[in-house]
Amino acid sequence: MPAPSRATGAAPPSDAVAAAADALAAAARTGVPCPPVRGLIDADDTAAAYAVQRLNTERLLGGGRRVVGRKIGLTSPAVQRQLGVDRPDFGALLSDMAVPDGGTVPAGRLLQPKVEAEVALVLGAGLPHAQSTVADVLRAVDFALPALEIVDSRIAGWDITYADTVADNASSGLFVLGGTPVPLTGVDLRAVEMVLTRDGEQTSAGRGTDCLGGPLNAAVWLASTLAAAGDPLRAGDVVLTGALGPMVPAAPGDEFEARITGLGSVRVTFGKGEAR
Repeated sequence: MPAPSRATGAAPPSDAVAAAADALAAAARTGVPCPPVRGLIDADDTAAAYAVQRLNTERLLGGGRRVVGRKIGLTSPAVQRQLGVDRPDFGALLSDMAVPDGGTVPAGRLLQPKVEAEVALVLGAGLPHAQSTVADVLRAVDFALPALEIVDSRIAGWDITYADTVADNASSGLFVLGGTPVPLTGVDLRAVEMVLTRDGEQTSAGRGTDCLGGPLNAAVWLASTLAAAGDPLRAGDVVLTGALGPMVPAAPGDEFEARITGLGSVRVTFGKGEAR
């Protein structure tokens, strides 16, 4: 499948792809969610959905942003059940999507935010092989971090199919990385346990095996998929490997903290105030 490229120059999009991309971009710009884009592209056309994602990514890159990594979505059975899908997808992480650990998400920045906790991998080397292995990933990873992904949907009511979420950059919003790098020699990512709290109350829990059997498996899938599409993971990329437990809705004033054994903790607050 085609990946959202870091370089422009692809063939012009079809009218349907352009219309879906325009609808999602308008929703992001205005703060008013749009109807599902499966009414514009075939709900079973994964290539078209990724073409929509790629078009909007390239538009953002043209505005001065840069790709800093990738996110893997729909890796947790719990999240798959929440959204009614049965396979992973991926999206682009852009430079302006990063929030500092302990930082605040401004009120109105996102439309329908939800929070999930996961393992982030930061690469010290690229992964160019279309059939990557766990050994390849282990050699390429510089360190791991605890992470919060703040997912969002430009589609009204989170009424999404697989094609809708793929087109919408895998329902990406923002991400928060912990600040203490942990080499993989010091942690078994399959065995980590996660607890996510909102205002001190536990709201989600899971373990490493809930992410495609282990976060490294998810990273292998992503590396192989992107390399086969001609846009491989590169040194310095951040990889959000996927949720370890169910995602949790966020509201103004909420404070979330994730603790992942062996990796530490990461925290974010949602600001109060007037929405846009």
